[in-house]
Amino acid sequence: MEYPVYLDYNATTPIDREVAAAMRPFLDEKFGNPSSMHRFGIEARRAVETARKQVASLIGCKPEEIIFTSGGTESNNMAIKGVASARQQRGNHIITSAIEHPAVLEVCRYLSGNGFSITYLPVDGSGMVDPDDLRRSITPQTILVSVMHANNEVGTLQPIHDLAEVCKSFGVVFHTDAAQSVGKIPVRVDELGVDLLSIAGHKFYAPKGIGALYIRSGVPCDKLIHGADHEQNRRAGTENLLEIVGLGKACEIAERDREKITAHLQRMRNRLFNGLMDQLPDVRLNGHSSRCLPNTLSVGFPGIDINTLLSNLTEVAASAGAACHVGKEPVSHVLSAMHVPNEYMLGTLRLSVGKHTTEEEIDTAIRLIAEQIRLLTSSHEENAVDYVPSEGIKLTRYTHGMGCACKLRPQQLEEVLQSLPVPLDKNVMVDTRTHDDAAVYRITDEIAIVQTIDFFTPVVDDPYSFGAIAAANALSDVYAMGAEPRFALNVVGFPSNRLPLEVLGQILKGAQDKATEAGVSILGGHSVEDTEPKFGMAVTGFVHPSRILTNARACEGDRLILTKPIGTGILATALKREMASVEVAKKIIDLMSELNLKAYRVMMNYPVNACTDITGFGLLGHLREMTEGSGNDAEIIASSVPVVEETWAMVRANMIPGGTLSNLDYVGPVTDWDPSIGRETRLVLCDAQTSGGLLISVPEANAEDLLHDLHSEGLLYSSAIGRITRKGNGRISVIP
Repeated sequence: MEYPVYLDYNATTPIDREVAAAMRPFLDEKFGNPSSMHRFGIEARRAVETARKQVASLIGCKPEEIIFTSGGTESNNMAIKGVASARQQRGNHIITSAIEHPAVLEVCRYLSGNGFSITYLPVDGSGMVDPDDLRRSITPQTILVSVMHANNEVGTLQPIHDLAEVCKSFGVVFHTDAAQSVGKIPVRVDELGVDLLSIAGHKFYAPKGIGALYIRSGVPCDKLIHGADHEQNRRAGTENLLEIVGLGKACEIAERDREKITAHLQRMRNRLFNGLMDQLPDVRLNGHSSRCLPNTLSVGFPGIDINTLLSNLTEVAASAGAACHVGKEPVSHVLSAMHVPNEYMLGTLRLSVGKHTTEEEIDTAIRLIAEQIRLLTSSHEENAVDYVPSEGIKLTRYTHGMGCACKLRPQQLEEVLQSLPVPLDKNVMVDTRTHDDAAVYRITDEIAIVQTIDFFTPVVDDPYSFGAIAAANALSDVYAMGAEPRFALNVVGFPSNRLPLEVLGQILKGAQDKATEAGVSILGGHSVEDTEPKFGMAVTGFVHPSRILTNARACEGDRLILTKPIGTGILATALKREMASVEVAKKIIDLMSELNLKAYRVMMNYPVNACTDITGFGLLGHLREMTEGSGNDAEIIASSVPVVEETWAMVRANMIPGGTLSNLDYVGPVTDWDPSIGRETRLVLCDAQTSGGLLISVPEANAEDLLHDLHSEGLLYSSAIGRITRKGNGRISVIP
């Protein structure tokens, strides 16, 4: 059989061959605009209206009650915002559930900031809303209730008919998001009693980018998109003819084959669940045991980190939750609302079958999942890994948090550090009272020891390159203190039951070669068994006590100089997701493994006031540490900041690491953004770097000479990016 086994049909489905065949004529000869009055337009209009009838027939409504949209998200937005706008004179209260899809929750959050009150109904342990809770929550101001038909993560079916009856008794409009249920089970609006219902085509073998909203005749719903009078004057814009035809055909097939499809899905899901139960008796079912989608299986495994499991399951396409927001939330809001025990919640896998799923695929998936669960819960002695050449290893598949971006969030770290006692030893020269990444201890009047440690997960796939990058990153902390590193110790976390020890050898070799380039000896180290590969170094350096640099001594009027471009966190994320080219991989590996040795040697010829290296907290995060530590404000010129060119395309493709998003939140309270600076630029300026450049605060009079010397040493990216503007409380202004 072909790999991988696809068990993520709740994320999306392939286009049915019959659907593709129905669409094909509308790619070329049947290209008319449905609003045109000539033959081409009339032919297109007939196709749109045929599709409208096909959708209406599937859900049991009148064709004129169907409005075509761009998908489930637009349908939900149109339903909720449209009713809120149309009925706001009557009230401002909206009710939804705690387990809705973001396409509903985010709309409600938006409305809550615009004068509307939102109530989130709880669910029981199976993920079901109690109609009595709804009844108790309705007030005279309630204008709309929106509760999904079937949950996208656990598959639980809500008692929609009962909920709709409650709403009807109070004269409240009821909407349901049926994106996951249409095409899998019977969905009839007359039986459900709903006023509005959202459909997403790509969940049942139609194309992506097409959906529909059912609006019961007489229900007030203002339009979102204004223009001409398309879609019965409810959604302006020329109809997406090609995909509307596809949606219509998918609805026809779903109605025609409904019993066969539902039975097949149920059989495949049961086979999958029973097989996993046989192999792994500790598995936990999340969701309702009987009132659930026939294709959806949410199972929890105790003691398992789901991201680690998914990294290992390269031959099974599955997910930890909703594909739309993976990586955005550390824990599923659905499982949290269901009060799933933490040990199972963190190890929950969502598997969803489709009409093309075979018994062979199910049996293969059971075997592969069981093998990986046993591997992750066993010791090295029980499951030793066979030798695998390092060329065949992709390290980023063995980790979910990448590089410096996997560090604690800045806010969390600050809270911990503030709780530590202040050292009383008078020879301690730099400690936790500054934001430096190293400690300094005076030995004599001539010598102080600089001590630092850095430790993180892979940012690139090649083990040797990861070792070199990690070493360069660790050494950078010492250079940033104005010190010369002398020796180092390795710090290793390694999953010996997942990776062969030869891989660890390659990591250590990369680190050793980079340390040798820096003139540093690695004298040993410490290692622990871990679920993920991690590597770093504890580095010791020497410096004269009078020449220590910290990030807390920047002076008013200083220029800020950055020695390397930023964007490596975004690009490393793109590499992991196979969105970046081999050429880009080589470029960022070269950048991250480049020592800051030359920059250190150049800057030590100048009266530098402060310095820090740019790593996990991003450029603005580390600048915040500098400004707050020195009691100054700063200004950054966004267009002057060097950025790896390919970064911008990856930002537009949403290759954003979680650490970068955290950094943007961290600097928000102290940053004044020029209104012309968009979100893309803001993200890049906050991107979590690994082994980034030095940020140097130097007197204005020396800035140009320092830049000249940096360029002469081949550090051509070095740029003056801003200045320390005045005494203050750490505010940062970012201008174009």
